[in-house]
Amino acid sequence: MRKSVQLLICLFLVPVMMMGQGEVSPTAKEMARQGFVDVTSLDSTIQVSLMYSRADNFTGRVLYKDLKEAYLHPKAAKAVVKAQQLLKQRRPDLTLKIYDAARPMHIQQIMWDVVVGTKQENYVSNPKNGGGMHNYGMAVDITLADVATGDTLDMGTVVDYLGVYAHITDEASLVQRHIISAQAKKNRELLRSVMQEAGFMPLKSEWWHFNLITRAEAKAKYKAIK
Repeated sequence: MRKSVQLLICLFLVPVMMMGQGEVSPTAKEMARQGFVDVTSLDSTIQVSLMYSRADNFTGRVLYKDLKEAYLHPKAAKAVVKAQQLLKQRRPDLTLKIYDAARPMHIQQIMWDVVVGTKQENYVSNPKNGGGMHNYGMAVDITLADVATGDTLDMGTVVDYLGVYAHITDEASLVQRHIISAQAKKNRELLRSVMQEAGFMPLKSEWWHFNLITRAEAKAKYKAIK
C-alpha cells in the first residue's frame, strides 16, 4: 500500500517539477509573440548571462524581472550563430556569451531615466528618438568565454562600463598606458573579427556592443519591441 502511495506521489510531482523547469516567462512569451527568437534554440552552445536580470549593471537594479533568455530578431539570431561557428573554427576552447539582446522599450525608458542629465547620457539611446538597436532585436551585447569554466576572457573593462576605457578607437594607446593588457586587446580583436565576419557592426564606444543594421534601417523597416 505504501509503495502504491509513493508511486502516485512520484507520478504527480515529476510532471509538476518538469513544468516548473521548462516554464516560459510572460516576457519571453511576449518576445516570441512579436516574432523574436531565443538564440539558444538555434545553437545551445552559446552561453547567456543577461546583465539586466541582475543588479550588477550600471543602473544598480534588476530590470528584467522574469527574463533569462536572449531573444533577437531572426536575422540577428542567425548572425550570432554564424559568429559562434566562426569562433569555434578558430578557437574551439572558446564560446560567445550574451549579456543583453532584444530589449523592450519600457526597459529602455528606465535606463534613460537613470542617465539623463549625466555624463553617461551619450551611452544610452533616448526612447523618444526611437531608442536603439536593442529595442528592435537587432543588437547584442556579447563577449568571449572559456568553454570549460564559463569564465569570461579579459577585455580590459567589465561589460557595461560606460567610459573611454571601453572605447575601441584607441586600444593601442590604452595598452601603452597600461590601462588594458595586450591580451585584452587581442581578445577584443578576436570578438570583433568573428562578429564583423558574421555581419555585425561594432559600436565605437562599447567593445561588447554590435549592431546588425543601422538605426535608419531599423526605424524604416522594423517595429520596436513594446
